[in-house]
Amino acid sequence: MSRRTSEDGSVSPSRIDKGKARATEPSERTPLLRAAHTPSEYHSELDQLHPHPPLWRQLCVRFAYLLALTLLLCALAFGVFAAVAWSYAARAQRVSPDDVLNRGLVFRGPHRVDVLNVTEAGAMYVDVELSVGVDVGAVMDVNSDPDDNILDRTWKSLGRWGVKRLDRVSVEMGRLSLADGDVVLGTLDIPPIELPLTTNPPRGTAWLTTMTTRVFVQPTNKTMDLVHFARRSWKDGFIRLHVDVDTVVVSGGTVGDPSWRRRVHQELNDVSADMKIEVPAVPGLPNPGHNFPPVSELITLKDFSVASGPSNLLLSAEATIVDPAPDTFNITTPALPFFVSLPRLDGPPFEIASISTAPFTLTHPNITLHISGNVLPLTPDATHGVLSEFLTRYLSAQPNPIIISTPLLLNYTLETDFPAPDPKPRVLRNVTIHDMRIKPIGTTFYASGTVYARVVLPRGVDVDLNVSRVLPDVIVFDGEVPDDVDNDHGLPDPLPERAFGRLQPEDWIPADSTPDDKGEGEEDEGSALAVRAEIVDVPLEVLPGRQKEFSNFVSKVIFGTGGATAGILGTTAVGVSVHGLPVMDDGKQSEMNLRGLPFRGNVKVGKK
Repeated sequence: MSRRTSEDGSVSPSRIDKGKARATEPSERTPLLRAAHTPSEYHSELDQLHPHPPLWRQLCVRFAYLLALTLLLCALAFGVFAAVAWSYAARAQRVSPDDVLNRGLVFRGPHRVDVLNVTEAGAMYVDVELSVGVDVGAVMDVNSDPDDNILDRTWKSLGRWGVKRLDRVSVEMGRLSLADGDVVLGTLDIPPIELPLTTNPPRGTAWLTTMTTRVFVQPTNKTMDLVHFARRSWKDGFIRLHVDVDTVVVSGGTVGDPSWRRRVHQELNDVSADMKIEVPAVPGLPNPGHNFPPVSELITLKDFSVASGPSNLLLSAEATIVDPAPDTFNITTPALPFFVSLPRLDGPPFEIASISTAPFTLTHPNITLHISGNVLPLTPDATHGVLSEFLTRYLSAQPNPIIISTPLLLNYTLETDFPAPDPKPRVLRNVTIHDMRIKPIGTTFYASGTVYARVVLPRGVDVDLNVSRVLPDVIVFDGEVPDDVDNDHGLPDPLPERAFGRLQPEDWIPADSTPDDKGEGEEDEGSALAVRAEIVDVPLEVLPGRQKEFSNFVSKVIFGTGGATAGILGTTAVGVSVHGLPVMDDGKQSEMNLRGLPFRGNVKVGKK
């Protein structure tokens, strides 16, 4: 209730107008024009003339406004996204395989290679384990850079976000061809693989993903091309390969991924690229950049043995070879077959043995190989020729040239040396002549007697042997043979002191042999034989200028009370047959002639 003040100063309540009073009649004091309405009065009148619309209509208007604004912003965002996507898609279309291989693809290894199977044609199924990753940021140029401005950073961050969402790609390839220039070295068949994608990778290799894939490897039949390529790569210090593949299909996501990632799809035809890989240094080998050493310098024969089997000669050996792979490279192989041949001057090499290596893994610095096999069937000509020559050189502590081949590498042969035994074998021991007699017939002296000797084979050679004939070449001394005289080269020149005669039969002398127990100090030797042969009236040749020495010796024999001691020095050829040696000669054993076996001994010559 409002109040008003009267003339006497008192306050009286004023009457409230409830809108029911009559309208005031105009008077002579009523203004012709009323004062203008206040704003509130104006709106009040409008409200009375135009009432408020319903609330739902206001909400619809505001929703339509927001929807239009949202659609506008979405259209703008979609346009930006489309522009970015188009930009990166166009950039991806321009990426070459060389860019991916040289800038994006990062791999370490192989860490392990398991050879699962080797076909008769020399192809291999191999499981390869390696660490791999694709730095898409380097290829697409979306990796962070300190010099980027705000627009570059925004642009690249969108690209990195897209790569992160895509995560990985699956790659299906046709057959890969590896070539050295125009020379094809081999082909690879690789199943579909998944490659993880990344951007801004950290330093090191921790960001790489370890994966194992199975590869079918078919090397070229022209193995010398592989050898020349390997030797040149080692000398250059780099492996340079040209890679060709007829089809490459790249799809987003994992293999068979049904999600939206599969829409990222690109097919490339007739793809080629060049690869360059540095050859790592290998302990025990000259550094890359120099000539590769001969294979014979890389192999060390630790142990070798041959034994007689029921119908064959069985071979076994242990060898070490320098591991040419880096420390991070491992390999497991199945048994690998090889053939050993002996070269011939008048014909092609003669295959003498079939061997195989036991499955092995790489070990540093050397790989240990366990080898086993057997001697192949031989012809009589081979036993008398190349095999006899091989054994003669071996027993004389000389290396033998051999040729190694394998069906895994067709048309390739490795020429190397079979090492000589160390120390030099002493095959003929305790050589003497019992009941030696010297008698003159006319102007010539003749010697007779029974030759005894022990044949001791080198360590590891445990074969059943039979000596059937001998052909000695003997130098006779007045007294024991001096220690400093060598008997490896026939008649010494100049003649040693006290040497006066020579016994040299014109033909083979029959002999017989029996197995003999090993003597003291021979526990580490091979099998032993006792050999006996009768010499009858073999001419004793007096050496030039040694008539005086001969006369002195004869005087000791005739006038001495206990006879005379004669030293004997020389070499002999031995005809042997080996039980179990397969010879293609109607089932008959074939003999081998071992020549140049040295010996020395003493003989007691009596008055007879």
